Amino acid sequence: MTTTAVLIVGAGPTGLTLACSLARAGVPVRIIDKSPRFHRESRGKGLNQRSRELFEDLGVGEAATASGIEHITLRKYRDGVAIANDVTFGDRVPTPDAPYASGLIIPQWRTEEILREKLATYGVEVELASELAGFDQDEDGVTATLSDGRRIRAAYLAGCDGGRSPVRKALGVGFDGQTEAEECMVIGDVRADGLDPAYWHQWFDEDGGIMLCPFRDSDHWQLQAAPERDAHGRNLPPSLESFQRMFDRHARLAGVKLTDPTWFSTFRVNVRMADRFRVGRVFLAGDAAHVHSIAGGLGMNTGIQDAFNLGWKLAFVLRGQADPGLLDTYENERQPVAAWTLNLTDERMRAVREGVRAPGVGTEAVLTDDVTTLGVGYPWSSLAWGGPKAGHRAPDAPCRNATTGQPTRLFELFAGPHFTLLGLGAGSAAALAEAEAACGDRVRTFHVADDEGHVGRAYGVEGDGLVLVRPDNYVALSAGADGAAEVVAHLERLGS
Repeated sequence: MTTTAVLIVGAGPTGLTLACSLARAGVPVRIIDKSPRFHRESRGKGLNQRSRELFEDLGVGEAATASGIEHITLRKYRDGVAIANDVTFGDRVPTPDAPYASGLIIPQWRTEEILREKLATYGVEVELASELAGFDQDEDGVTATLSDGRRIRAAYLAGCDGGRSPVRKALGVGFDGQTEAEECMVIGDVRADGLDPAYWHQWFDEDGGIMLCPFRDSDHWQLQAAPERDAHGRNLPPSLESFQRMFDRHARLAGVKLTDPTWFSTFRVNVRMADRFRVGRVFLAGDAAHVHSIAGGLGMNTGIQDAFNLGWKLAFVLRGQADPGLLDTYENERQPVAAWTLNLTDERMRAVREGVRAPGVGTEAVLTDDVTTLGVGYPWSSLAWGGPKAGHRAPDAPCRNATTGQPTRLFELFAGPHFTLLGLGAGSAAALAEAEAACGDRVRTFHVADDEGHVGRAYGVEGDGLVLVRPDNYVALSAGADGAAEVVAHLERLGS
């Protein structure tokens, strides 16, 4: 039997984000996946603004940006004629507090590849062809058995193994909700030589529609459409021939032939949420915990954000920096967010279905501020310890080191598995020193020179003060410049 601190089942974006979060904190981690090889399928094809911020924190933001498309232009057609263009978040620009004005169009296989490359820098590799057969847990840990008979002993296990999650099923956790039997979509990756890759092409007619989305540095497009039906009204499975017939009917571009299919899938609208995200030493994250409509592209993003929430908490407990009670806050914080996401995506799907009936309307109907998830926070959490922004996302801002004069950004200071204590004004210097001496590597302190007032405005601080930011970049506490004792007390009692 081999041992590790955390065993992650499933090497999609959720599992990989969790693995990266733990590995960079120095926590021994193993990540297994039953697949014999890494896939090359586009699947979930978008990182939203909040996920881009978290990827920057993990050190993979630049790689994702280089591989993705920002502010993609949606070209809408009616009766084969282009009648409207919309640029996604085209009215947004980077601001001091929110550096990413747009999400990214990026195929899921590339997102996973970027995360695997980062994980490898910590000496951790995905273990392919490693299927979980079962597990048992006791008060000290979890013993997992793989299908080939190998056994792994871990302090904790995380099920990041998708909507059909064997981990969830083994736990006996309910997965209540509904599946729309008739409402489905066929999806695939195909070549479409001759089609302009500057646009996400969307053809919507009275009798159906088809969309083709490009990717940077790729010959393949993701095709989405309502399925064809046979003479009895039954849905036909996806195929290249079916894709071509639908394309010819709606696009009416005789010179474009679809070729080289590398992936087919049928997506049904499935809206379900686990009734528990934790059972003892086993956690559920991503699709294993919640599935919903694809409207808004929040599936992969919600999983990434689950993992970022869980990762720092596991790390703090396993490093002895917090009591195990801290892990209770994972379900407390993320289950309400999952419920909100299910409701939001249902509403956005209805908006799209109604919107595309009008000529010139396409998937931009889903684009509201909500889908950026920049507004998601945990003001109800036991980790929201007070102050005007407690529990909410910690904004970015340009500033300087008050001691050295060196310019920086808050996001650069936050990056890593630690709390960050910001001190504003000369009166905060003594409190920073006191907190640093008392809390050690739980917290990093920074004396802010806020020349342009961006930090004070973003955090609602007037004059001298302290702001404590969690490792997952949410505000834990705002206090006066003499509030070191309050900061220290919370960090020393973390999880208790």
